[in-house]
Amino acid sequence: MKHLVKTLLTTNPNIGFSIARLALGLVIFPHGAQKLLGLFGGNGYSATMDFFTTQMGLPSFVAFSIIIIEFFGSISLILGFLSRFWALSLAGMFIGIIYTTQLEHGFFMNWFGNQAGEGYEYSLLVIGLAMTILVNGSGKWSIDTIIAKNQ
Repeated sequence: MKHLVKTLLTTNPNIGFSIARLALGLVIFPHGAQKLLGLFGGNGYSATMDFFTTQMGLPSFVAFSIIIIEFFGSISLILGFLSRFWALSLAGMFIGIIYTTQLEHGFFMNWFGNQAGEGYEYSLLVIGLAMTILVNGSGKWSIDTIIAKNQ
């Protein structure tokens, strides 16, 4: 078990990986805050759960997981805490988003409002950043680094 924890928390102390982690966390945080707290013009937890389960037909567990991953995962990424876990969670979530809502609309985002939905280019960027973190860890200045040193 100790080996698993050390593997999960060990990180490449490169500032570039810290930048990737911070960028991903800062971009995802407002989306999670919209869904959980109703900040940034969001509808909050109850309305988001209702939308995901009723209108999108997602199971309650999946809807709840999306909210938790976006909110707590983004904060954890910003802090560099269990970054590999949260990066994997975000990559999996965005693969699901591509499959369930974006694939049918093609590659490009709906910049000009002339298509029925969003393409998957943004999601690919999120997955790319998440995979960078998954492979390399939190980078410099992370809680993971502090914990790994004390193992």
